Amino acid sequence: MRMTDAQMYARVLASDADYDGRFFTGVLTTGIYCLPSCRARKPKPGNVRFFPTAEAARATGLRPCRKCHPDDFARGADPVLESIEALVREIREAPAACADARAIVRRSGFGTTRCFELFRRHFHATPAEVLLHARLAFAQRALLAGDGGVGEVGFAAGFETLSAFHDNFRRLTGLTPAGYRALRESGTTSFTLGLPDDFDLPYLRHALGRDPEGRDVHLEGDNAFVAARLPAPAVLHLALAPDSVTVTCPAGTAVEAHRVAAGLLGLAQDAGAFARLARRLGFARLVAHAPGLRISLTPTAFDGLLWAIIGQQINFPFACRLKRRLLELCGTPVDRGMIAPPTAADVAQLEVKQLLPLQFSQQKAGYLLATAQLIAAGGLEIEGLRHGSATRAERTLLAVRGLGPWSVNYLMMRSLGFADCVPLGDTGVTSGLLALMHLDERPDVDATRRLMSVFSPYRSLATAHLWMLNRTVP
Repeated sequence: MRMTDAQMYARVLASDADYDGRFFTGVLTTGIYCLPSCRARKPKPGNVRFFPTAEAARATGLRPCRKCHPDDFARGADPVLESIEALVREIREAPAACADARAIVRRSGFGTTRCFELFRRHFHATPAEVLLHARLAFAQRALLAGDGGVGEVGFAAGFETLSAFHDNFRRLTGLTPAGYRALRESGTTSFTLGLPDDFDLPYLRHALGRDPEGRDVHLEGDNAFVAARLPAPAVLHLALAPDSVTVTCPAGTAVEAHRVAAGLLGLAQDAGAFARLARRLGFARLVAHAPGLRISLTPTAFDGLLWAIIGQQINFPFACRLKRRLLELCGTPVDRGMIAPPTAADVAQLEVKQLLPLQFSQQKAGYLLATAQLIAAGGLEIEGLRHGSATRAERTLLAVRGLGPWSVNYLMMRSLGFADCVPLGDTGVTSGLLALMHLDERPDVDATRRLMSVFSPYRSLATAHLWMLNRTVP
C-alpha cells in the first residue's frame, strides 16, 4: 500500500532504518535529500517532500545528504559502515596496535562524538569495549595455539599490566588465563567458572528451567543439563553454586563446552553498567529485583533461529510444545533421554507435510524449512553474523523471508549476543513499559522505539528486565 505523507513523516521522526530505500526525504529549505533513518536535525513537515527514488530527488535539484549518504545506500553501498567494519577488523587482528580508545578515534578519521556514535550504532559497543573484547579474543587464540608464558600472551594482546589481563580475562570468561589454556588438554572433562559478585543465580535457573519438559535443556534443582553439539551431540552438566558453576563435558570438547557455558551464563554482558544507567534515569525499580540479571544465550545461532520462527505470534507453552516435537522429529538423541537440537541440514531435509500433523501452521512450516534450506545451501552464514557488525547482521536477517523486526532482534539479542536490540511488537516489552512508566495505554511500535531509546546501548538487557518486571521473583 502507498504510504501517506503523514506516515512517511512519522518514519522520519522515528529515524526508522527499516524504511531506508522505500522512500527518500527532501528538505526544501536546505536543498538536500536524506534517508528516513538520517540522524540530522528533523525538518518541519511543511519543508518536506517525499520521493520514491534518489534519482527523483536529484531531478528536482536537491543534493544528497553528507551525513546519511542516500545515494550510496540506493546503489547498495554504505561507505561509513564499511569503514567502521574495516577498522574493527584491523583492531581484532592486531589489538596491541591500538593503545586506547583515543587511538581508535584517530584512526577512524571521525571526530570523537561521531566515532562513538558509529561504534554504538553498528557494533553496540564503545571503541574501548570493542578493543577490550578484541584483546581477550586474541589472548584466547594465543593461549590455545602456543606455549608461551601467560604474561607474554597478555602483553602481545595489548594489556599494559598482568593484573589488568588477569582481571579482565577472569571477569569475562570465568577462568584465569592458565585455566583457559588447560581446556585444550585432551583429558579435560570438567572446569569451574567463577561468577561475578552481582550474578543472579535464581534468574539463570529461571532461564534454564522455563520449559519443565524441555528435551534440550533440563533443570533439576542446582543441576542443569544441556544437549548441544560440541561439535558432536553431547550433554553438558552444569552444577550451579552461588559463586561458581562447574561444567562437566566429554573429553576433548572442553574448549567448545566453555564457549557454550559462558554464553548460557551471559558472562560477557555488562549487567552492572545497565543497572547504573537504569538508576541514573530514575528507573531503579526496573533493576531492583535483579541488578545482575544477564541474558542466557542459545548454544548456536540456529538454535535461536528455530525458536524465533516457532515462537512467532503464539503463546509460550504452545511454542515449547512445537519445539519439543521438532526435536523429536529430527534432533539427535543423547544421554539422559535428551535430544540435541537439529542442524540446518537436518531441518532442510524435512517436508511441510511432516510438520503439519505436529500442529505447525502451513506458513510457519514453510518459513522454517525455507530458512533451513537457505543456510544448508550456504546462502546464509548465520553463525558468522556474531563476528560482524550488528547493522550487517540486522540487514542480512531482515532480507530473509519470514523474519521480521521482532524475530531478527530476538535472534540478535538471544543468540548472537548483540547488546542494543529491542524485539519490537513484543507484548512482554510493552507490558513492562506500561507498568514501569505508568502509561495510559500500551505503546505501539513507534512509542516503544522512542521509550526504549533512553536505555541505549543496553536495550537488550532492558528488554530482559522488562520481561521480568512485576513477575514473581524466582
